[in-house]
Amino acid sequence: MSGPVRPTCEAAAIRSGVAGPPCSKASAPWILAATILGSSITFIDGTVVNVGLPVIQRELRTDISGAQWVVEMYALMLSSLILVGGSLGDRWGRRRVFSLGTLLFAVASGACGLSQTIGQLVAARAVQGIGAAMLVPGSLAIIGATFPKKDRGRAIGTWSGFTSIAAGVGPVIGGWLIQSFSWHWIFLINLPLAAAVLAITWWRVPESRDDTASGLDLAGAALATLGLGGVVYGLIEAGNRGFRDTTIVTSLTAGSAFLAAFLFVERQKGPRAMMPLGLFRSRTFLGANLLTLSLYAALGGLMFFLPFDLIQVQGYSPVEAGAALVPFVVAMFVLSRWAGNLVARHGAKIPLTVGPAVAGLGFAMFMIPGPAAGSYWTSFFPAVMVMSLGMATSVAPLSTTVISSVEERHAGVASGINNAVARTAGLISIAVLGIVMTSVFARDLDRRPRMLDLPAETQNMLAENAGELAAIEQLDLPAEEEKAAAAALRSAFVSGFRIVMLIVTILGLASAVPAFLLIKDERTRS
Repeated sequence: MSGPVRPTCEAAAIRSGVAGPPCSKASAPWILAATILGSSITFIDGTVVNVGLPVIQRELRTDISGAQWVVEMYALMLSSLILVGGSLGDRWGRRRVFSLGTLLFAVASGACGLSQTIGQLVAARAVQGIGAAMLVPGSLAIIGATFPKKDRGRAIGTWSGFTSIAAGVGPVIGGWLIQSFSWHWIFLINLPLAAAVLAITWWRVPESRDDTASGLDLAGAALATLGLGGVVYGLIEAGNRGFRDTTIVTSLTAGSAFLAAFLFVERQKGPRAMMPLGLFRSRTFLGANLLTLSLYAALGGLMFFLPFDLIQVQGYSPVEAGAALVPFVVAMFVLSRWAGNLVARHGAKIPLTVGPAVAGLGFAMFMIPGPAAGSYWTSFFPAVMVMSLGMATSVAPLSTTVISSVEERHAGVASGINNAVARTAGLISIAVLGIVMTSVFARDLDRRPRMLDLPAETQNMLAENAGELAAIEQLDLPAEEEKAAAAALRSAFVSGFRIVMLIVTILGLASAVPAFLLIKDERTRS
């Protein structure tokens, strides 16, 4: 997921780790430091890249589909391989796989930072996603395996608090790096951080593994990657080629077939599958994951397109764009404990119905600002705060509900599935909403220059470069025509952004439906 809020259930996964030798008191702070810093570089990377996309798009001279691939390739590898990454740690050693994931992430970050073309950057992001798929579940499993049960709750709280802070300050730091140096530094900054993680890990973190772990579901991982890859490629490239293009039809058909085969293989493997389908027999687990799919699809769409609006249309600097969602992270951090207690007092149904509905209202408020929105505090800040309240009300109860809906021995798998669902939701959402954005933008841009009576040559130039959205470069026009064309670009983008936010609003509101219909209204046992 590319946003300043972690996918749901990651903290819950820690509780299900198979305990190894307890860590000494001297080692405990170092173990926390390694796992917090390791997790933080992946969370920061997700939030920083979104802020950097408008600048990357402009400097690498790519269209919106190229910018989508920068996010989507990373998310594709992470979402399809994260369950396998956790299994690798259980079998081969959690410290070993965590270290390998950190090293791979660092090498790929260096390649991202040195990229000179969009193709190089996308390829490096794919490797970065593979590293993250090994690193993220490994950091959680290490805490679960090395901290004794009586200390695990405090360790979870410390991990969650510091990683939330990292997710919050990441966009601001990234914006400053982009503004003061270049976008390359948002990736290169990972290298010293990863070096510190590796040094601490090999110096202080003990090895642990689960000798009872089942075999790796490589067939499932391969089918999931091919299936999601085919569907995402078809959806992203359809914005340029159209759905009748042979390549697009083939990609979508093959991707769908691979996903169907994935479900078939997972069903045949039963409890040995990386995604045991039997867990979905629980109505509450099914409802929680349907809610996750819809709500995180909405959030993913907002997080991808909002920086483009802020930087390319509203004229925000990268630092200002990075700071725009800091209130969201602060609200999530401050309200998380309160939201977690809602389940104990009122059951899961009420917060998981009300929270997404409030978030949907917040998403709708992003449709209000126009091409010249004025002050952040009167335009985007109210929308951010209402959306934040809804998300804060939803995330902690959702994590609790997913874990409590299955037997305790399945808690780790259940949280991993929910994590993968959240990331896949953003992956598909960005691809689909990209089609909507480009089509509405192109249609609106075709109409506005005619209304402004711009010369035919200018109209043709704008139409030919519509795929770049509001990032179309210097137009080399007379001053008045330049001003009119720039206004047309901003207005066309806002038209597309409003339609995208309308769909995001519907997704947010719709996520309350499975909570109301499927989730049992039970209070957690004390």
